[in-house]
Amino acid sequence: MRNFLLLLCLLPALASAAGTDALKMFLGQSQTLKARFAQTVLDRNLKPLQKAQGVMQFSRPGKFRWDYQKPYEQVIVGDGSKLWIYDKDLNQVTVRKLDQALGASPAALLAGSNDLERDFTLSNSGVRDGLDWLDAVPKSRDTVFERVRMGFGKSGLEAMELRDQFGQVTVITFSDVERNPRIAADVFRFTPPQGADVISE
Repeated sequence: MRNFLLLLCLLPALASAAGTDALKMFLGQSQTLKARFAQTVLDRNLKPLQKAQGVMQFSRPGKFRWDYQKPYEQVIVGDGSKLWIYDKDLNQVTVRKLDQALGASPAALLAGSNDLERDFTLSNSGVRDGLDWLDAVPKSRDTVFERVRMGFGKSGLEAMELRDQFGQVTVITFSDVERNPRIAADVFRFTPPQGADVISE
C-alpha cells in the first residue's frame, strides 16, 4: 500500500446525472481543499488487506499534498511541476515530472484542470449509501486503474473507490472537509531531507 498514491499518480459520453453534475460543481467551487482521509485496500474478494490514514490538501491546478500518518509516515507532494514521494522509513525520495505523473489518473480528477472529459469517460452510477456516485473511466489504456468512483454528499466529495487492473479496490473516505481554506504556499514545496536517497525518473 506504500505505493498506492505513487500508482495513483502514474496513471458512453457524459450522462445526465447528479454524480457528474456534483463533480463539476465541486471542482468549480473548490480551488483549495483540506480533509482527513481513511484508506482501506481490499483484495479481489473484498477482504481488507491494509489500512492507513492521514491528511490531504490540494490547490488546483496541479498542487497537492498527501501526508500518511498511520500506520507509517509517507509524504506525496505535487508542486505544480514535479511529483515528490518521500518514504520516511526507507529515507527515500522519488521525483518525476508532474505532467507525466498526472495524465489520466485519479489525482487528475482532484488536482488537475477542469477538462475532465479529455481524459475520462464520465457517467452517473446512481445513489448508494446516501451519496451520489460518479464513474470515471480513463480513456488511456496506459494506466494502472480501470475505474474510479467518486461519491458526493452534503459536504462535497466524501468517498472514492479505485479499482486497479489486478482486481484490488482502494476505498478512501474523507472527513473534516474544509473547502477553500487558506493554505500556505510552502505546503506544496518539498525539499529532500538531508541524507535521503533521491531517485529521479
